[in-house]
Amino acid sequence: MIAKTNNLSWLAAFVAAVLLSATGACKQANHEVSISAERLSAQGKSDCDVQSLIIQGSRLREDGHYREAAPVLKKAVFVAETCFGRNSIELAAALNQLGILGKYDGHFDEAESAYRGALNITQETVGLDSELAATIFHNLGGLEHARGNFAAGEPYARRSVEIRERLLGSDHPDTAADVAALAALLDAQQKYDDAERLYLRALSVFERVYGPDHYDIAVNLNNLAALYQATGRQEQAESMYLRALHMKEKLLGADHPDVAMTLNNLAVLYKSHHRLADADRMYRRALAIFERTLQPTHPTLIACRENYRLLRKEMDGAD
Repeated sequence: MIAKTNNLSWLAAFVAAVLLSATGACKQANHEVSISAERLSAQGKSDCDVQSLIIQGSRLREDGHYREAAPVLKKAVFVAETCFGRNSIELAAALNQLGILGKYDGHFDEAESAYRGALNITQETVGLDSELAATIFHNLGGLEHARGNFAAGEPYARRSVEIRERLLGSDHPDTAADVAALAALLDAQQKYDDAERLYLRALSVFERVYGPDHYDIAVNLNNLAALYQATGRQEQAESMYLRALHMKEKLLGADHPDVAMTLNNLAVLYKSHHRLADADRMYRRALAIFERTLQPTHPTLIACRENYRLLRKEMDGAD
């Protein structure tokens, strides 16, 4: 890990890397967290317990409760700045988590502002050749992916891979997460051979480290399925989508928005093969989840709703 002090250990626990994908999924760090007793004693733990706020907010986001997560993480930012200052790693951690939420709930400009703030603090504290910097570069790449600015996101992803390979080695799961993020950006630019190679490299590391059932594996199965769909390997695409869907349902629950992402992808696949009834079933379930969990202006919800409208128009014309 990057941790050299208690404060850096605390930050490393919460600067979670966003794993880029067609699903928009994320990779969470799994480490114990702590704030040094010296810093907490300045104003008292009850007033400055940023870590508890970030835990609460990030868990709400992981569970798909984006609206509930927002005020908690905004409070974390306020408390971190008030208690620890504008150039504190506590504030960087809170800003990074707020950026992740903004990427998921469609507030992209707010997400970028939060990430940039976290990156500026990282530059002033541990530097831009640190794991913290790699994580934020990763997340900035993920944000550009969500915006559809794939070429703009590629340099961020490549920088995160370079830093992490140098610090952790090529077979570390955090490096694999960066590799998968880069693959998603290359995939979106139709650089399919390079993207497939990187997806398979990341999957190999995840399966070796985590075993057969892990969220990162599900995300990359979904992404690889999308690549196979784009390159005409439809049976492989369906098989991988279904594996990803079952894994996500098991790990996240049937009503999570990330489950809906894979349902949406399956619907697109089925529609392209004129399996309209199957597509209809997948779209209806995906839309129900998105409408419960996303803001009405979220681009994913808008796109899914429009695609379903077009499907229904085609089905009505077929009748």
